[in-house]
Amino acid sequence: MAATELEPANTERALVSHVDTAEVPSAAWGWSGESPRTFKIAAVVVALILLAMLVGNHKGRVEDIFLVGFAVALLGIVGYDKILSRKPR
Repeated sequence: MAATELEPANTERALVSHVDTAEVPSAAWGWSGESPRTFKIAAVVVALILLAMLVGNHKGRVEDIFLVGFAVALLGIVGYDKILSRKPR
């Protein structure tokens, strides 16, 4: 008997996915979701770049406050996410 969609053959692997491919087209080729590790690394790199911008030829300190504030906010979000991910849900 030939395999049908209702009755898969024993040799075929069934694709189990909780994501509808109509809503998320990338789920059809195997990737669907976020990569939190990449986002955390990117946030730390951006925070370091913001802190590196403190060295410059500007005379006012308002720019420094905003640069440090945004860098601290990014690092705070990464730290909060790290603490939140350790707690069992």
